[in-house]
Amino acid sequence: MTANGLREVAHEITVEAPAEDVYRLIAEVENWPRIFPPTLYVEHLERDGDQERIQIWALANGEAKNWTSRRTLDAESLRIDFRQEVSTPPVAAMGGGWIIEPLTATSCRVRLLHDYRAIDDDPDGLAWIARAVDRNSRSELAALKTNVERAHAEAELTFSFEDTVHIDGSARDVYAFINEAQLWPQRLPHVAAVELTEETPGLQTLRMDTRAKDGSTHTTRSYRVCFPHDKIGYKQVTLPALMNLHTGYWTFRETEDGRVAASSQHTVVLNTENIAKVLGAGATVVDARDYVHSALSTNSLATLGHAKDYAESRR
Repeated sequence: MTANGLREVAHEITVEAPAEDVYRLIAEVENWPRIFPPTLYVEHLERDGDQERIQIWALANGEAKNWTSRRTLDAESLRIDFRQEVSTPPVAAMGGGWIIEPLTATSCRVRLLHDYRAIDDDPDGLAWIARAVDRNSRSELAALKTNVERAHAEAELTFSFEDTVHIDGSARDVYAFINEAQLWPQRLPHVAAVELTEETPGLQTLRMDTRAKDGSTHTTRSYRVCFPHDKIGYKQVTLPALMNLHTGYWTFRETEDGRVAASSQHTVVLNTENIAKVLGAGATVVDARDYVHSALSTNSLATLGHAKDYAESRR
């Protein structure tokens, strides 16, 4: 325990990748939903040299939470310090740091430090935080090791792409169409069923049954973070068989000619273990990539097309 009553804890793991590469992956917070299972979405609020403010949405003990943190990046020392600016109960204060220590030219030790205090030093709150920090730290470090090492060995398994449709309508109406996913079974032919909950404004849980091109139906579950009327970020936590990870976002940007550029971005990590089962014994990674890209792009463009019709009908 520190002098100001903060409890301290440390976790560490060895990663078979150069220390500089690991530092860069942690420093670039847009990577976090891809490499850390609890993290749902991260948004930059401010950047000034080596100082930044970020807002993080993540799962803690199975509950979706969000908080704002300040970070100090030190690329020379391979260290990133963080301090929550606005915490979520039962947390009263939380901070810590990432320290990356080179072991060899191709391996390093990653240490994740935390210090924290519960509101009113409540014992139950302290126990809840301790469980969440331990669970998330172990999960984050294990995921970091897996995903950094995978990135070096299997770069072709991760890919991103974006589809855009231009709409003669308002960004507010296009955003509303994507935001109101509970209406998708009536609005979108490829959506069979939806369960949408939003207990915290702007943070949605979306369970959806989607019809594939071959007529089959698969179920996905996602968390969505909504920024009216500009952006909706999401992370799927229940995935189709060919994906180990799927994150993305919808954006709605008004253009100089008075139209709206509505885009759907996807980042995917393929699940190689299921390629043969889904696509046949002779299927390759390239086949799986083409299949997933086509399926996601088809659904995204269909959704954007219906959003276009909806927004343009309201002019």
